[in-house]
Amino acid sequence: MPVRVYKPTSAGRRKSSVNAFAELTSRTPEKSLLRPVRKNGGRNNQGMITSRHRGGGHKRRYRLIDFKRNKDGVVGTVHSIQYDPNRTCNIALIEYADGEKRYILAPQGLAVGEKIESGSRVEPRTGNCMPVGNIPVGLEIHNIEMNPGQGGKLVRSAGASARLGAKDGHWAHLILPSGEMRMLRIECRATIGQLGNLDHQNVRMGKAGRTRHQGRRPHVRGVAMNPVAHPLGGGEGRSGGGRHPCSPTGKPAKGGKTRQKRKSSNKLILRRRRNKRAGQLVL
Repeated sequence: MPVRVYKPTSAGRRKSSVNAFAELTSRTPEKSLLRPVRKNGGRNNQGMITSRHRGGGHKRRYRLIDFKRNKDGVVGTVHSIQYDPNRTCNIALIEYADGEKRYILAPQGLAVGEKIESGSRVEPRTGNCMPVGNIPVGLEIHNIEMNPGQGGKLVRSAGASARLGAKDGHWAHLILPSGEMRMLRIECRATIGQLGNLDHQNVRMGKAGRTRHQGRRPHVRGVAMNPVAHPLGGGEGRSGGGRHPCSPTGKPAKGGKTRQKRKSSNKLILRRRRNKRAGQLVL
């Protein structure tokens, strides 16, 4: 999908670019699959800010996405490719033979009128969903389950794809976009292909207002604050903070380990994403 660059008629236009949305075939969402979204500005039920830099933004409606892809044995037809304000990739409206309509994440190359299906004995084509154990080694996949029947949790952003490295008994080796290599049960489902909207990463906001439209409030550096507001604040003149980067509560922000030591999925990770040496396995 190409990126459109406007003439620099103003300071905001000079550094900005927008998505041309050339892949979209419809701008009207399916009403039966829309749900309201209530914003909380990053606050919990007590009104305390638990997630900073959130608030405002354009009003959105949530599109119900079929992450489970559990409609087996029924052929679906791609009705349209649409924009989803709640995610970076596009979505595809699927109309099944029994009349039901569902949204799925739109992979690259999926066109209107094509047939897709899900199940354990379907052909490994773009858009089809099947258990990882039935997918040929080396194919690109997305919308991957971490537990059988849970629904896709991994690889759901624009342009992302994972690769099936190997199969060993009841386990499959998966190489994620971050470089992490992890094991997965072969009963977990995944969708064939790479997600579309590849040029999403090339779009530049250009001005602060476009970021505010997305519901993101300004991010102030910790070293620019007072010491009462941030651990990195204060000092005579400009300072480096005197400690490693962290949040206002002291949680490490860059490179510090914050993952729980006894997390159950740790044992399934064969290679961490930060390990740059090829071929080395971290057990």
